[in-house]
Amino acid sequence: MNGRHSGRPTLEEVAVRAGVGRGTVSRVINGSPRVSERAKAAVEAAIAELGYVPNRAARALAGNRTDAIALVIPEPETRLFAEPYFSDIIRGIGAELADTDMQLLLTLIRTPKERARFAQYLAAHRVDGVLLVSVHEDDPLPDLLEQLDMPAVLNGRRSDLESVSYVDADNVGGARAAVAHLIERGRRRVATITGPLDMYVARSRLDGYRQAVAEAGLGGGGGASSPGFSGPFGSSGSSGGSSEELIAAGDFTEEGGRRAMRELLARRPDVDGVFAASDVMAAGARAVLREEGRRVPDDVALVGFEDSAIARHMDPALTSVRQPTEEMGRTMARVLLEEIAERESVRRHVVLATELVRRESV
Repeated sequence: MNGRHSGRPTLEEVAVRAGVGRGTVSRVINGSPRVSERAKAAVEAAIAELGYVPNRAARALAGNRTDAIALVIPEPETRLFAEPYFSDIIRGIGAELADTDMQLLLTLIRTPKERARFAQYLAAHRVDGVLLVSVHEDDPLPDLLEQLDMPAVLNGRRSDLESVSYVDADNVGGARAAVAHLIERGRRRVATITGPLDMYVARSRLDGYRQAVAEAGLGGGGGASSPGFSGPFGSSGSSGGSSEELIAAGDFTEEGGRRAMRELLARRPDVDGVFAASDVMAAGARAVLREEGRRVPDDVALVGFEDSAIARHMDPALTSVRQPTEEMGRTMARVLLEEIAERESVRRHVVLATELVRRESV
């Protein structure tokens, strides 16, 4: 080539100019992260030099593509806008997709009718893939995605045997570290407020609580991960653990934290430490403790989970387990783009580390 080009540049010409294969050019154009920075730079330079413009309509038709991804949150608007977790996840997903051609479609599913309508939408292949946040055990959507052979990534998982790709945090380890910290600081009647127990994330955090209590010799046995979960507060593999009076069920909402804290104080007024399975529930628990004249941390030490803005702005500031929520969103989008670009059957299971952030509430 002599620097001038007649007609519309082709994908093959871009590949020749960049010194890479046609497939590499395609992956760069489709936003796949499975391309080296060097190859990506060469392809982008060749595209700029040749003035190549992808024929999106032809590409979508040839590859049965829509250039759209559905972000599905099966929760009411009240949770979506009240909990920082969701906004952080969405921020991470958006940041990862910013340099791609993918359109992100936010879908809230609150009723069986909405779920059925979305199932029809998926069956028509109107999106290239699905990101599912807030996974409940009985949600039929992950199985439907598998039946449709639709690329999908879950935020969390339904069990240890999850068959769909997922990105999760070390919930058991984070909860265990939180409760161990309470015990190390001299607390001996440590309670927990769980999330909804039809969610693996909530059961995992309950398992972490049980393990820490058992390891400290304050209970009858630890819990393992919970694929065979049964009973309101039981844990598969658990031979007892902490007193059931020190376990109260919540639902990841502030009001749920309030209700659970009232239950705990009614059953065990001598409680001196509380691990709440989310910062939002910890805020609810903190309000009840204040109403009841209990000082934090003097009378009752308090730990949350997520290390959201709520934790930093509470009075006193909340000790919390930091999970990389925004990075979880980025990783979910990255894994999904890989599945869309490669159409591989291999499922990816990613678990990100957590970290205990110590503040004045303990």
